This record gives sequence, C-alpha cells and structure tokens, in this order.
Amino acid sequence: MTLRELKVGKSGKVLNVGGEKILRHRLLEMGITPRTTVTVKKVAPMGDPIELLLRGYVLTLRLEDAEKITVEEA
Repeated sequence: MTLRELKVGKSGKVLNVGGEKILRHRLLEMGITPRTTVTVKKVAPMGDPIELLLRGYVLTLRLEDAEKITVEEA
C-alpha cells in the first residue's frame, strides 16, 4: 500500500521511496527513509495535504508525493 492509502491514526513502516530523482532525494532528506515508522495525524479538509508524525517531528506532505512512498501497516 502507499502512504496515501494509510488512514488517520494508523502507522506504517516505509518499505520504499520512489519518484523521480529530485523528488526521491527531497523525501529522503526530510527523513522518509526505508524502515522509518510514520503515523498519519491529520488530513486537510479537502483531503490534501496530510500531516505525518515521524522521527519526533510533524511533516506535511502532498498526496501526490505520498503516493510514491510504499508502506506496510504496522
């Protein structure tokens, strides 16, 4: 499943970070790396973006970018 499909309040372990070279590099720099646990905290009223909790900080991510991240539900 992708990070986009993870429901509010659920956690998942990152399996793979995809996307074009620049996008992938940016996601990795933000701390979204394989084996990292992420929790979906909130979804914006219109559904985009989503708010994630990972590595002790909150990150807001567009659904388009979240679709490139493969996770397994924890």
